[in-house]
Amino acid sequence: MAKIRITQAKSAISRPKDQKATIQALGLGKINRSVIVEATPQIIGMVKKVTHLVKVEEVTGL
Repeated sequence: MAKIRITQAKSAISRPKDQKATIQALGLGKINRSVIVEATPQIIGMVKKVTHLVKVEEVTGL
């Protein structure tokens, strides 16, 4: 399965509780913090929920 890098680009302040919880569940919480995760359907769904707050890149070479 492919891996993706998720980087928080915008703050979660003034966002609904569910979006804040999704950011925390992805392992983010501060601007410019990144995580590399497997691109499972669950993760893709979480990213779609907060797509306006994060930047997603496909990781190659891992």
